[in-house]
Amino acid sequence: MSTLDFLFQGFATAMQWHNLLFAFFGVLIGTAVGVLPGIGPMSGIALLMPITASITGGLGPEQAATSSIILLAGVYYGAMYGGSTTSILLNTPGESSSVVTTLDGHQMAKNGRAGVALAICAIGSFSAGLIALIGLILLAKPLASIALKFGPAEYTALMLLGLLAVSGLGGKSITKALMMTVFGLLLATIGIDAVSGISRFTYDQPMLYSGLEFLTVAVGLFALGEVFKSILERESNDGEIAKITRIVPTKQDMKDSSIPILRGSVFGFFLGVLPGAGATLASFFSYIMEKKLSKHPEKFGTGTIEGVAGPESANNAAAGGAIVPLLTLGIPGSGATAILMSAFIMFNITPGPLLFEDHPEVAWGLIASMFVGNAILLILNLPLVRIFAKVVETPTKYLIPLIVAFSFFGVYAVQFSVFDLMLLVGCGVAGYFLMKNDFPIAPLVLGLVLGPMIENNFRRALTISNGDFMIFLQKPLSLLFIIIGILWVVTPMLLKLIGKKVVVNDDGL
Repeated sequence: MSTLDFLFQGFATAMQWHNLLFAFFGVLIGTAVGVLPGIGPMSGIALLMPITASITGGLGPEQAATSSIILLAGVYYGAMYGGSTTSILLNTPGESSSVVTTLDGHQMAKNGRAGVALAICAIGSFSAGLIALIGLILLAKPLASIALKFGPAEYTALMLLGLLAVSGLGGKSITKALMMTVFGLLLATIGIDAVSGISRFTYDQPMLYSGLEFLTVAVGLFALGEVFKSILERESNDGEIAKITRIVPTKQDMKDSSIPILRGSVFGFFLGVLPGAGATLASFFSYIMEKKLSKHPEKFGTGTIEGVAGPESANNAAAGGAIVPLLTLGIPGSGATAILMSAFIMFNITPGPLLFEDHPEVAWGLIASMFVGNAILLILNLPLVRIFAKVVETPTKYLIPLIVAFSFFGVYAVQFSVFDLMLLVGCGVAGYFLMKNDFPIAPLVLGLVLGPMIENNFRRALTISNGDFMIFLQKPLSLLFIIIGILWVVTPMLLKLIGKKVVVNDDGL
């Protein structure tokens, strides 16, 4: 049978009434999970796994596996959309890949364009899901073979490229951006060293052995930082917030966001295929790329729609891309797909090269359900945009306690630790002072995310090469990433120097 025949069979499976119901509840729960800070798709999938097994008990083994995995996958990509809602409305990232959305999404909300931002997120998420589905159908096996070529050296170079590119998130000062990146990398070293087992910067405090919880730091810096700013600088005007006059994006909005959506979707899918890269890195890279390619980069951070459309599409496409190595190689590309893999195994199905031959109903049913689920997300969330947008019109005296409650509940739900609540408050205070002094927060968050990944891959690469640093230059892909990273930093400096010389010559000096 051809790929199209299998795909049509997959749609026949996905369109069965009970599978439609499972897809609907999956994306609905996923949206809720994404909205709540700190919960995230991993926790949502893990909590629902035993429940789905009991719900599908009356179905046959193959049908039960298909229906359960359709529901759990719905939670996964539903959470990617849900995370954008509080990022835009409350400056509170629902999960790590939504951090970038706060940069322009929340500014759009402050400018009375929350409805447009949420609508673009819904449209971008659907478009990204559709592109990821096409990519999954056509390119699964070729992309899996390319991903296999990525070793520790290539991953290290890719992460370093991400850190060098962070200058694109630096606002007015590249120096401050790099300082915050280094600070994020330093925070990432706290905890037990995975290789030697030695504790680093823990000061014999057991609560630091596992390191700093990423979402605790992110929610503290962004959400509570904004709360402290509102309280201490008295930004509120007794609840008189700019009214939301429009929900449907204008023709200009669609024109401005269509190319970023397409670019973010394609880029996010390819990056999602790489195990370990994930949606967070895809959204960061997409934002940097949109800012670099924009004719007006100075507008980024002030509420430009391209800064929402690109990253949101990228993180949703990356969710689809992460399914590729899971289905074709049996390698989970992220934490959420690792839990999805355990769901497969729970039903005695092993993801990998033989999955499409041994269990075509499960594999193609899941792929087809991703299109159905994204369509349900679009239909479900566009009518809710106006309701979501009303949150911004809530008076500050009610909104601030709501943000604090969301933040504390989300953080405590992850670790059940009072220390994390204290860290949350500390990060909130730090976030306020950093924002007040024009230190960008996003580079710190990127450093915290990439730090452990860079360290692990760097050490693995040196172990393979017996300590020879030339391994990073001997691998073609690694060398390519390093060259791009150096050019990324050096080119703006050279252009600046050339510009100064031109000005000097024009003045006749």
